[in-house]
Amino acid sequence: MAGRDLMACAQTGSGKTAAFCFPVISGIMKSGQHIQRPPRGARTVYPLALILSPTRELSMQIHEEAKKFSYQTGVRVVVAYGGAPITQQLRELERGVDILVATPGRLVDLLERARVSLQMIRYLTLDEADRMLDMGFEPQIRKIVEQMDMPPPGERQTMLFSATFPKEIQRLASDFLYHYIFLAVGRVGSSTDLIVQRVEFVHDPDKRSYLMDLLHAQRDTEVQGKQALTLVFVETKKGADSLENWLCSNGFPATSIHGDRTQQERESALRSFKSGRTPILVATDVAARGLDIPHVAHVINFDLPNDIDDYVHRIGRTGRAGKTGLATAFFNESNSSLARSLSELMQEANQEVPAWLSRYAARSSFGGGRNRRSGGGRFGGRDFRRDNSFNRGGGGGGSDYYGGGGGSSGGGYGGSYGGYGGYGSGGRQRMGLNYL
Repeated sequence: MAGRDLMACAQTGSGKTAAFCFPVISGIMKSGQHIQRPPRGARTVYPLALILSPTRELSMQIHEEAKKFSYQTGVRVVVAYGGAPITQQLRELERGVDILVATPGRLVDLLERARVSLQMIRYLTLDEADRMLDMGFEPQIRKIVEQMDMPPPGERQTMLFSATFPKEIQRLASDFLYHYIFLAVGRVGSSTDLIVQRVEFVHDPDKRSYLMDLLHAQRDTEVQGKQALTLVFVETKKGADSLENWLCSNGFPATSIHGDRTQQERESALRSFKSGRTPILVATDVAARGLDIPHVAHVINFDLPNDIDDYVHRIGRTGRAGKTGLATAFFNESNSSLARSLSELMQEANQEVPAWLSRYAARSSFGGGRNRRSGGGRFGGRDFRRDNSFNRGGGGGGSDYYGGGGGSSGGGYGGSYGGYGGYGSGGRQRMGLNYL
């Protein structure tokens, strides 16, 4: 709200969408700029805020939420994503747009067609920034932010939300953000203790019968005919189709969502799942990030992912907004590289770790492995501006909160509650706590 740039992380389901939408809507209303609608027939639109997100589903979800938050304010929100006809989206844009929610690919297309101009952007939000880098969007994001007519850092407010903070994300932040605040709420990359996590040792050929037992048990405990929703994660698109068919043929209404399904099929599957018509959704990781589906009671990792971050995102589809949830994972020898980080994650969230999993974890800890968690299990939840090897310019003073060397500009945060160094000066200036 104070207009500062922000790099932020919070546990999934804790309300990040509202955290960036409210200040943006409020800022646009205060400026009064949203009242100026484009003249009829104008081909180029000039949004005041841009929200970039990695997937169509997440973009649509942010759009829905932002529309609710801006109800009767006069602030107009439009969404643009690939995999859907561009003509309908162009018609929506021509009616005027204050907040544009978009996937990077479709936005680049609109910019190249000169149907959208970024020169009026006052607020830029990158949601699920780590996922955007994983999906190879960095060149497109850099093109949007650095090469198009976007106002430079300092003239716009930039907010970057990420579940994990590897060095690539921090480099992106140092290029895009101006004297930003680094904020981590809760344990970075951890899961909420509202989710009960269970891990079962199941060999691959036995997974289907185990799944059937879980679904039968769940059906028996459902009260007053209210069906709880179950999300089942698998590793491959082929596996998703195969499991969906098997479930349906065994009397369990299911649908699936993965990258080979058309946008229309994906939307239809999500609608069918949310409504409870097909209370089981089989999904690959395309559905794991950011999606807020109310009433998901159970997340089952039929196939565990290779990376602990993906596991955290998957189970975060339940236990959202203060509700409790259950997450069950099928584990066997092929997942042994995940054992240590899975065991640590469960301990952090006060979950019971099976003795056999602890033994696997102890074994894998001798060999290191890519899932070992750095920095006391905080998933890189540290401000890299403290790390001199990261910084390219001069350094500022150390700090308990916003410490260490400056970025490319040579400034540097310093002092408890963060005075920051003037650009190029390496000096320090006090700033009031209330302003931060």
